[in-house]
Amino acid sequence: MLNSINDSPLHRIANPRSIAFFGASNNFRSMGSSLLASVRSMGFTGPIYPVHPKEPRVQTLPAWRSVLDLPEAPDLAVVVLPTHLVAPTIEDCGRKGVRRAIVVTAGFNEVGGEGAARQKELMEAAARHGVRLMGPNCLGVVNAHLPLNTTFYPFDGIPGFIGLASQSGSLITQLFRHLADFGLGFSSAFSVGNEADLDVVDCLEYFGACPETRVITLYIEGIRRGREFVEVARSITPRKPIVAFYIGGSETGRRAGLSHTGAMAGPDRLYDGIFRQSGVLRAGSITELFDFAWALGVLPPPRGNRVVIQTNSGGPGAAAADACGRAGLELPPLSDRTIERLSAFIPGTGSVNNPVDITFTKNPRAFFHEIPQALLEDENMDAMLLYVLMGGAGIKRAAELSGVGAGEAQAEAERIMDKQSRALARWAASQGKPVLGYTFRRPETPAIRNLVQGGLPVFPGPVRAVRALKALRDYAIIRERLAARPA
Repeated sequence: MLNSINDSPLHRIANPRSIAFFGASNNFRSMGSSLLASVRSMGFTGPIYPVHPKEPRVQTLPAWRSVLDLPEAPDLAVVVLPTHLVAPTIEDCGRKGVRRAIVVTAGFNEVGGEGAARQKELMEAAARHGVRLMGPNCLGVVNAHLPLNTTFYPFDGIPGFIGLASQSGSLITQLFRHLADFGLGFSSAFSVGNEADLDVVDCLEYFGACPETRVITLYIEGIRRGREFVEVARSITPRKPIVAFYIGGSETGRRAGLSHTGAMAGPDRLYDGIFRQSGVLRAGSITELFDFAWALGVLPPPRGNRVVIQTNSGGPGAAAADACGRAGLELPPLSDRTIERLSAFIPGTGSVNNPVDITFTKNPRAFFHEIPQALLEDENMDAMLLYVLMGGAGIKRAAELSGVGAGEAQAEAERIMDKQSRALARWAASQGKPVLGYTFRRPETPAIRNLVQGGLPVFPGPVRAVRALKALRDYAIIRERLAARPA
């Protein structure tokens, strides 16, 4: 385990003070030009040194004929050159004193034959000068907190708490907006490519020491250093959860991973064992990978697997109950004391079974405070699932039919929804038990956005919410198991 994040070989890759750029030009269609534009548009503030054999300026920046001519040895080299030029370029970088590199160029081990020989040549050049590199066949890093983005896709996300190590490069870029829609973002994300040098294990060590990272996520096509992976992950999981999505367990996934990064996959049962020994949670999809990370990053762990469901519609409540049963979560009955507390708030048309179906109440505060408070304080309950049906359309319509002008009715509806959603988020955040919402409304709905920004995750549908809650419980069990392990 690292004593400090500064001890990680990835520290200066994710946090460079200066960058040398190979392969960018004034042809905006080239890959290197796109990557340089991403670095600049993200707002990187350190010196950037384009290296080009002919152009005196690249994208308005002064260009240099050789890395050996630079006025300093940059912290990082980003290389997007034809395959045969990569090893000589790393050789020159090493001679200059550059000790970290991202090799974006493909055509190495993943294609076999001559590509494997070129990768060997590349690593020999790096080893001669102590250059640690990410790749080849990768997109490098996004550090939303620096900020830094070496990928080809413009960053339109937000800084967050999720660390990602991915053996797929463009996957990182495709998740910027997906995560931001739910108020989430990366702390840092690494595209590791062929892992000729730095790999997923190095990323785990970095994220374990990274103060901005609360949850570590992995997209895995194959683990090369199995024993080290288990040891490092076991040292991290008591402090930070790790969630992995592994795609190599099927024959089709194995073939895709081999052609993609040259990863050697293994059967599902082997990786199930690796993850179990490591204390790593396994996600079943990319969507689930980040659903789990969301819940693990913002909610307290439940003390048990007993869940209460609050809804004002029978169907969504029943769907959540079914999902709980399939996930091995219990829905115990309410205590007599809780039923008595609810009698003042739930109408005769409602149900005090679990799920608790309120159907309708004239007292919004009861729905957003008194009722969930009573349910969560029930001694039989460890967590709550809350069906969120919040929209001002009904309030606006009722106000208009009562003679209120359309503009005033809209403003009143927005005011009420804003007040209620913010109050509910504050209440949920103050509890010692996890509260997860689920809805069929869009995440950009103002009330849903208020809940999410206030720390109450609201998932699209009951199944995703239940699976995330199950991950919370599984992680609590993992920590208990590791804590009980002899030192």
